[in-house]
Amino acid sequence: MSLTLYRLEGCPYCEFVVDKLEALDLEFDSVWVEGRHSRRNEVNAVSGQRQVPVIVDDDYGVTMSESARIFEYLETTYGEADSPEEVEAAI
Repeated sequence: MSLTLYRLEGCPYCEFVVDKLEALDLEFDSVWVEGRHSRRNEVNAVSGQRQVPVIVDDDYGVTMSESARIFEYLETTYGEADSPEEVEAAI
């Protein structure tokens, strides 16, 4: 499994996602981004926008932003989902 979370220090939305990742006992890499939107080139390169949090799940080929959507995706994919079709239906 290869999960990468693009996050900003002190971002409550990012911490919301971190809490979910930890609750599901998932290993992930953190990429800390710049505070200024204009300098968030790493996020822009993977997601086409500069907001955080952004999660990249290489196993499923998913890149997404917005903490509520990420939370739901993680729960569906790694919590209760039984199949990849359920994952796709959730996003």
